[in-house]
Amino acid sequence: MNGSPAAHDGTAIGAVHLKVSDLARSVRYYTETIGLGVLNRYGGLVRLTADGTYPLVVLEELPNARVLPPGRNSGLYHFALLVPSRADLGGVLKRLLETKAGFGSADHDVSEALYLTDPDGIGIEIYRDRDRSEWTTLPSGEVYMSTDPLDGKGLLREAPEGEWKGLPVGTKVGHVHLHVGDLKTAEEFYCGLLGFRPMLRFGPSALFTGAGGYHHHIGLNVWAGVGAPPTPDDATGLSFFTIVYPDPAHIELILRELERRGVRTEAKGDAYYFRDPFGIGIRLTTCGIL
Repeated sequence: MNGSPAAHDGTAIGAVHLKVSDLARSVRYYTETIGLGVLNRYGGLVRLTADGTYPLVVLEELPNARVLPPGRNSGLYHFALLVPSRADLGGVLKRLLETKAGFGSADHDVSEALYLTDPDGIGIEIYRDRDRSEWTTLPSGEVYMSTDPLDGKGLLREAPEGEWKGLPVGTKVGHVHLHVGDLKTAEEFYCGLLGFRPMLRFGPSALFTGAGGYHHHIGLNVWAGVGAPPTPDDATGLSFFTIVYPDPAHIELILRELERRGVRTEAKGDAYYFRDPFGIGIRLTTCGIL
């Protein structure tokens, strides 16, 4: 497959499946601090939701799990929850200040973002997008993204009054950002094979890729070091993330190419599971439900 077809405009990131060291502690954090609700508990998993129907985060306790220092392995840098509006992000900021939760923040030009770390050191971004008409396109055709100070006071002025009710209906997983061991290999896999398109190159150290003109569905960086080893299976972190392709024919093309390359895939129901060149788990499906 030399030059994979571009991913369908409706391509999206679905639920992320996380391995944690203390399930009860993580459930408290994701419900009380992040604002997700428990959808169900089944088979040792806890599925978390914003709308009561679709899971966004799935937690699984890993017995005797290792909690590794961040930024030393290929794997998850952070996953990002996209809220529908600026007022919604203002509500999140208000809640974090009320609960004295530690967080960082940034204005990325295309978006405004808050950054947190869960009890196992897993990175989380909560953000809102600016309208695409407000994005800046560079002469290269790339989408401009920056890291500037966040207008926190402006966000708080838009925050809803009254009691915190958690993340709103319409919240979804907007993107994942990954540590990888080699950017060229990562680009060939995520763009050349999976069909995402480069949206911004951040020097030699990071690449942001998306479908349908989105600023990024998958971020890739070598900030953990070129050649960073995979996250061990017995460590906390990402088990896999979901890519939702509306086009079954594109999935068939990808599966044939994975087979040609000798990449092991496993079919479960309407989903296919495999790992990228850095050991990062991926679930490929036409449906985001887990």
